[in-house]
Amino acid sequence: MPTTSTQRYQGQDLLRIGNDHSYLLLAPEHGGRLVRWVHHGQDILFWPDDADWSRVAKIRGGNPLLFPFIGRHFVDGEAGKWRDPDGTVHSLPQHGFARDLPFTVTAHSDSSISLTLTSSDATHAGYPYDFAFAVTYRLTTNGLEVTLTTRNLGSRPLPYYAGHHFYFALPHEQRAESRLSMPPSARVRQKEDGSLTGTEPGDSTYSVADPRLQDTFHLLQAAGSVCLAMPSRTIDIELVTEGESGTPWYAVTTWTEHNASDFYCVEPWLGLPNAIAHGQGLRWLNANTEAHATCRLDVKP
Repeated sequence: MPTTSTQRYQGQDLLRIGNDHSYLLLAPEHGGRLVRWVHHGQDILFWPDDADWSRVAKIRGGNPLLFPFIGRHFVDGEAGKWRDPDGTVHSLPQHGFARDLPFTVTAHSDSSISLTLTSSDATHAGYPYDFAFAVTYRLTTNGLEVTLTTRNLGSRPLPYYAGHHFYFALPHEQRAESRLSMPPSARVRQKEDGSLTGTEPGDSTYSVADPRLQDTFHLLQAAGSVCLAMPSRTIDIELVTEGESGTPWYAVTTWTEHNASDFYCVEPWLGLPNAIAHGQGLRWLNANTEAHATCRLDVKP
């Protein structure tokens, strides 16, 4: 395996792959977080100048990895709980535990890197399954390809629904000038008790300033790409579905923190929040099998 290179950034030694013009900076020990993605000299992702590295899971920036469950899960209206098929109730934080735990570098080259989280006592407390969850980032000529791989290392089926939380750099004053195009989809949101609202027909194109996008899940009804067109660049997110072990993306979530946030999140997800209870997007992975989910992000001027 090639030796990894590091770069000092905000007082941290981060792993770096790529060249002087296009590269990634990653923090394996902090949830496998992708911190910076620079494409031809431009930062594609947002990362705050005052990031608190003592609480990386809470930083609004980069690309946090969401596993084993996305979003908030509930038991009898109580958040942070989920019930397994045997009726046992477990505690699990919002978006799961992956973003809080250290990953190991399991493969590395000049243009790609794989990071893996394996089950341990720290994960069994809230999720009693044996697994290996990995992310592979590969720099391409036009952007970035990302694959999530979940492998069941146990002897019984494993429930999961993973996803990304891309924080794309977008100055808030440019939202009204920016457009988000979607494949055929329907909009839905999560209620305070964890249940879902009824679905509404989705639009093909939105202004990023459209309040209907805020904290909204777009249920994918056909294959296609999500396109975020901003004044400075366009990002085309191809939701790959091919391959025998490929897992189709279930939804894309749109969110930002507040009106003055200089980022906008477009997040490919394999399921919906609380799917362990309502089943929409819940995946079951058989023993000794693995599943992959890939998206390609192309950046255009």
